[in-house]
Amino acid sequence: MQLKRPLAASFAAARTCSQEKGSQVIQVDIPEPVKSVLNVLESGGYEAYCVGGCVRDSLLGRVPEDWDAATSALPEETMALFPGRAFPTGLQHGTVTVREGSLRVEVTTFRTDGTYADSRHPDSVTFTRLLEDDLSRRDFTVNAMAVDLRDQLTDPFGGQADLREGILRCVGDPEKRFSEDALRILRCLRFSAALGFSVEAETARGLRSCRELLRGIAAERVQVELTKLLCGFAAAETLREFPEVVGTVLPELLPMVGFDQHSRYHCYDVWEHTLHALDAVPAEPVLRWAVLLHDAGKPACFTRDERGGHFYGHPAVSAQIADAILRRLKFDNATREAVTTLVLWHDRDIPRTEKGVRRALMKLGETRLRQLTEVKRADNLGQAPEFRTRLRELERGTQILDGLLTQNACFSLKQLAVSGRDLMELGFRGPEIGTALNRLLSAVVDGDLPNETAALLSAARAQDFLSV
Repeated sequence: MQLKRPLAASFAAARTCSQEKGSQVIQVDIPEPVKSVLNVLESGGYEAYCVGGCVRDSLLGRVPEDWDAATSALPEETMALFPGRAFPTGLQHGTVTVREGSLRVEVTTFRTDGTYADSRHPDSVTFTRLLEDDLSRRDFTVNAMAVDLRDQLTDPFGGQADLREGILRCVGDPEKRFSEDALRILRCLRFSAALGFSVEAETARGLRSCRELLRGIAAERVQVELTKLLCGFAAAETLREFPEVVGTVLPELLPMVGFDQHSRYHCYDVWEHTLHALDAVPAEPVLRWAVLLHDAGKPACFTRDERGGHFYGHPAVSAQIADAILRRLKFDNATREAVTTLVLWHDRDIPRTEKGVRRALMKLGETRLRQLTEVKRADNLGQAPEFRTRLRELERGTQILDGLLTQNACFSLKQLAVSGRDLMELGFRGPEIGTALNRLLSAVVDGDLPNETAALLSAARAQDFLSV
C-alpha cells in the first residue's frame, strides 16, 4: 500500500536541529505544565521524558491531545514528589496522575511487561530504570520515541524514519505484539486511517494472521477504535486493504465485498460503492457509520431480471443490520437511532417542494434532515459518473429547507399555535389530545391550515375532526 496522502511531509526536517552521539536534538513545544512535571522529576534525581503519541504528533506538526510522561522513578517515589497533587490511577502498571494547573499528566514508571494471557493486559509488569526497556514494549515504532526537557529525542527503533516515510511498523515481531494486546490490531488500522500511513508488509501479515484475537476484545473498545478509524481521512483506503480484518468484528460487511450489483447505475460492487461514498461524506461519526452501513442489506435483497440487478427493500434490511451492529458495540441510544434512521431513509425520495421538505422536516427534524442530505449526496457520488445527477436536486432541497427555516415555518408540535391545554379546554381527553395535535400539525405542514390559533381551534371543533 502506498502512502495515502503526504501527511508525512509535514514531518519538518527543520525540527531536527542537530545530532549528538547518535541521538537527535529536536524542537518540541512541550506545554509549561508538562515541563514543570518533568522538572520536578529530574530535580528529584530521576529521568523523565514525554513519550508515545505526544512525541509522534509533535514531530508531525500536530497538536497532541494528551501528554504522557515516563520516568525512572517508582510510583511511590513519584507520589512523594507531588504531595497533594498526585493520584494513583494505575499503580499495578506504574501509573500516577499528576495535577499541574488545569492539566492532568499521566506519569508511568519505566517497565517491561510479562505474559498476556488474555491478549489484552499484561499478567504482570516489572519496573526498570532503563528507558529503552520501556520503549521496547510499545506497539509501533512511531509510538516508541521519547523526548526530554533538553529536546533530546530517544528513538531506538527508527520511529523518526518511519514517520518520514509514512509507515506503521510494529516494534519487534508483529505477531507477538498483536498477540500480547489484540486491540493493537484495530489501533494499527485506526492510525493508518487517521494519519494516512501505509502498513509495513510484516506488520500487515501480522494483522491478518492475528485478526481472530479481536473476538475477545470488549465491545466498547472496538466501538471507540472503529469510530476513530471511520473518521480518519484515509478510512476508505484502510478498509479497502483490510476488509477481512474489520470483518472479524463486523462480519455483516463481508458479503458486500466483491458483490456485483449488475446495475447500469453502479460501476462499483457494493463494497467499493460504500467506500467511495464514505470518502464523500463529512468525517462525523453518525454520518460515517450511516454511510458504512447504508447498503449492508443489499446482498440479502438481490434479485436479477432482464433489466439488471435489483435490491428491493434493502434500506429496511440495512437498518436492521445497522441496529444489530450498533447494539452489539454498545452505542448510546441517540447515536444508534440517528444512524438507523439515516440508513432507513437513505433511498427514500423527498420531493423538492415546500410541502415535501416540510413533511420531511416534521418527521426528521432539521438536524437529521441535513444529515440525510449529506448521506444522499455521498451515496450519489458513489454511483457511476453518468448517474451522479441528484446533486442539483439535493442542493435545491437544501435551499428550500433554508428558506422554510428563515420563514420560521411550522414543522413540529412545539411550533404549533395551539397546545394540549387548548384542546383540553375544548373537551379533548387522553389519547385524543395527541391525535388531534398531530392532525393539526399535518394540516399546517401540508398547507391546508394556517398556523394560527383561531383557525386551528376552529378545525378542532369540527364534529368529524378525529374521524377524518
